[in-house]
Amino acid sequence: MRKLFSFKSKKGMSEKYMKEQENVNTPNQAEEAGNVNSQAENQETPCAEEHLKESRKEKKKKQDKHEEEIKELKEKLSESNDKFLRLYSEFDNYRKRTSKERLDLLKTASEEMIVAMLPVLDDFERAMKSMEADENSRHFREGTELIYNKFKSLLEQKGLKRMESINQDFNPDIHEAIAQIPAPDENSKGKVIDEVEKGYCLHEKVIRFAKVVVAQ
Repeated sequence: MRKLFSFKSKKGMSEKYMKEQENVNTPNQAEEAGNVNSQAENQETPCAEEHLKESRKEKKKKQDKHEEEIKELKEKLSESNDKFLRLYSEFDNYRKRTSKERLDLLKTASEEMIVAMLPVLDDFERAMKSMEADENSRHFREGTELIYNKFKSLLEQKGLKRMESINQDFNPDIHEAIAQIPAPDENSKGKVIDEVEKGYCLHEKVIRFAKVVVAQ
């Protein structure tokens, strides 16, 4: 019995001692673990900061690259718009010019033929003038005048227009002075006082200058 009690006592004391040792070691171990974790955190902090800096640099590089690309695209777009506007303007001017040339061509397509007929028109006028004083040729004159009026009307329908020169200021753009005479009064100076050959226009274009006498 004594041996058994002694063994149990020793066993109890041993367990108590081990518990005390554990209690003593536990704070130390916790403190050591805290120190280890703290060291690990201190080691990890610079790495995280460096990684964050690198990430920011990469992000800024990408942003700068995107901004540069956007700037280049805007410049290309502006250049393309300028080219388009210039081409459109040139084409519009070309279209207007060709349209005007086509209209002018249609208006003056018969110019050569009408110019060739002007001497015939002059001959009709001379013939009628020569028959004015002859009473015997009155009926002949009426027939000639009828043909002349029809011929003249046909040419006017094609755009022929006679110039009015008598008592008008001399204009070198439509008149051709073949003679100059002293002016009978001050108001006649620089004016056309006689017309040797009539001038004509075809759709506002001069096709024959009026040959006139000018008072000086």
